[in-house]
Amino acid sequence: MFTTDFTTTFGIEHPIVCGGMTAVGRAELISAVANAGALGFLTALTQPTPDDLAKEIARCKEMTDRPFGVNLTILPTIDPVPYDDYRDVIIDCGIKIVETAGSNPAPHLPAFKAAGVKVIHKAVAVRHAVKAQALGVDAVSIDGFECAGHPGDDDIPGLVLIPAAARALSIPIIASGGFATGAGLVAALALGASAVNMGTRFVATDEAPVHENVKQQIVANDERSTVVVFREFRNTARVARNAISEQIVEISGKPGATFEDVAHLASGKRGRTQVLEHGLVDDGMWWAGQAQGLIHEIAPCAEVIDQIIADATEVLAHRLQSMSM
Repeated sequence: MFTTDFTTTFGIEHPIVCGGMTAVGRAELISAVANAGALGFLTALTQPTPDDLAKEIARCKEMTDRPFGVNLTILPTIDPVPYDDYRDVIIDCGIKIVETAGSNPAPHLPAFKAAGVKVIHKAVAVRHAVKAQALGVDAVSIDGFECAGHPGDDDIPGLVLIPAAARALSIPIIASGGFATGAGLVAALALGASAVNMGTRFVATDEAPVHENVKQQIVANDERSTVVVFREFRNTARVARNAISEQIVEISGKPGATFEDVAHLASGKRGRTQVLEHGLVDDGMWWAGQAQGLIHEIAPCAEVIDQIIADATEVLAHRLQSMSM
């Protein structure tokens, strides 16, 4: 048992988080994470409408009586997203923990606070984390350069970013990017974090609602099996290395290239349909972090979490103890 500022603040058994993942953060996975004593987040915008989110929350509640949260990622879009309506559904459904990401969460914080909802904001830089703390969020999830998704443009890995954030913040920190093992959890705690966030590791679980081929590919991949895309468009993202992502890198690196030149390859719909649903792992862009190199089997969420806690306990009790003077 690891008791940290995170576990006491949020009432969670283990200092492990499954953050919001587009098309993956569904009730099957998030309820399993919750039942295993960790904190998982349904992904609001995976649901086509706010009403669909309400149904997904209800479905998750049927599968677990433990706490879980909802991720609300706020990004500029071509078609307007009814963020206020999604927020209101989160509140009306009695969700008490929210993970915000993307743009500044300030417009939504008064409503969340009035409803007694605790807010974790995802940040990719210390300066962003400090701003979020000033706005009144309850914790920050800090994403190192190793993470899947959007790590920002500073390229700061967790070994530096986590202690830098810990020095600047007084609220709990969740370390994100490159975590998949008990040793990683111990390292994060030693660096000043109160919990770790794992995305790629939870995709390679029995309960993750993605095709088996994707899970097997994560196991087969190593730490080199990601690429960074969209840097030229100031929207840096880490994705799995495959034919599509390498083609995106090649096209976008040409002089004068624009996002429109790779939009058909980078389509989120293509990735969800071709890869996550049909298992054609080389036929769309999909998210994965460098933690792939630490994932060697597909297992139930409960087994993954129990093993991480057991391994972390072993590291503290024996490996590090044997080195102490």
